[in-house]
Amino acid sequence: MSHATSAPIFVRPTIAALFGTRLPIVQAPMAGVQGVALAAAVSRAGALGSLPAAALTADALRQELAVLREAADGHPFNVNFFAHTTPPADDAQEAAWRTTLAPYYAGFGIDIAAVPAGAGRQPFGPGHLPLLDAVRPPVVSFHFGLPDETLLAPLHAWGTKIIASATTVEEALWLERRGVDAVIAQGLEAGGHRGWFLGERDPATQIGTFALVPQVVRAVDVPVIAAGGIADAAGVAAAFALGAAGVQAGTAYLLADEATTSAVHRAALQSDAARQTVLTTLFTGGTARGIVNRAIRELGALDNAAPPFPRATAGIAPLRAAAEKTGSGDFSPLWSGQNASVLQAAPAAEITRALAAGLPAPGPNAWF
Repeated sequence: MSHATSAPIFVRPTIAALFGTRLPIVQAPMAGVQGVALAAAVSRAGALGSLPAAALTADALRQELAVLREAADGHPFNVNFFAHTTPPADDAQEAAWRTTLAPYYAGFGIDIAAVPAGAGRQPFGPGHLPLLDAVRPPVVSFHFGLPDETLLAPLHAWGTKIIASATTVEEALWLERRGVDAVIAQGLEAGGHRGWFLGERDPATQIGTFALVPQVVRAVDVPVIAAGGIADAAGVAAAFALGAAGVQAGTAYLLADEATTSAVHRAALQSDAARQTVLTTLFTGGTARGIVNRAIRELGALDNAAPPFPRATAGIAPLRAAAEKTGSGDFSPLWSGQNASVLQAAPAAEITRALAAGLPAPGPNAWF
């Protein structure tokens, strides 16, 4: 009779165990619609609140981090950065972009000569390290790949957990080889910017969350966080059924009391318009999902003159500001995932509890 024993079963930890949170839920960082208040509220509710830092100046980030550490009240939190490469300025391209937008500038009485140029969002760099050192956040996340290892080494040394977005299996494997603690599998349904960074950036090659998650789970050994279209308990349950160790939700929090989502954005999310979202490069030059509005219809979602990310932002920002003053979202980036119909306007803690209702047994009170 054989006495051979079976091989041990490999079990990935949930992200609650990894991050020290009570719930395996991450609030997606969302620049432009949130600040410390949302991140802290989510963290206090037992999930992982996130602060978007890519659009903050050094002084602003220093202040936000200090407030977040206090407001989180000892609960873990995440700070998010971009890891993109800023393309060099192209005067001809910038001029062409402003020429495209000129009729709209004229309509709002904006002086085209006064519209600034510039990148707007900065990638993670050496200057961020001393700011983070002051608080040593429990988690740091990246979008568009990872910065150089020399920039990641101090974070590892502090014990900070590092996570990053992948939109393909190849990107997930690349991230795992570079030592991330978990991979965010970002499906095509996700609102806001696609996190892609490898290969041809063709939307036709991208796949949905519930096709991507099981493939990434099979390919990597680190925990996988499902993202994209997860805005209610049913989505959470589905993600865990496919092997996710946690979920990331962003659109679910856009109507939270603590979010800074503009009035026109909130109105769009609660209207029939939210049923139609598209990927567009129009507002930043990066491919991102948002609700269709006048700018997208007239200038084109992807086939437009927008400079590459993030250089398109400066040109369209004055139009957004002018239109929003009149109560219009015609030129606003109305970011949204493909499942906005289930959103609720409520405190962030209530939204977090609603998502946690989809967690598998043993239930939301026993994950830690």
